[in-house]
Amino acid sequence: MTGEQAGVASRVRVKTAQPPLFKVLMHNDDYTTMDFVVSMLESVFHKSPAEANRIMLNIHYRGLGVCGVYPFDIAETKVMKVHAQAREAGHPLRCSLEEA
Repeated sequence: MTGEQAGVASRVRVKTAQPPLFKVLMHNDDYTTMDFVVSMLESVFHKSPAEANRIMLNIHYRGLGVCGVYPFDIAETKVMKVHAQAREAGHPLRCSLEEA
């Protein structure tokens, strides 16, 4: 064998990085009803009634509650949905994003 090399071919696996995750936070206010907050948690964030009530009470007593953790695009869309539905219903409900 002149000039040729015999060997084992190796593969290099490239891992793709996971996108950063963001927490969707819902803030307490004095005007939005508890029932409306629970309905937002059930419809937008697909929470069970029991979990929606637990999160709503967290929001009520602590001033802030985590609705879920999502990639940025999904989290931003959920915040926009909540804001749109709250404004349509005449509530000042506010959500924000925080990197997880």
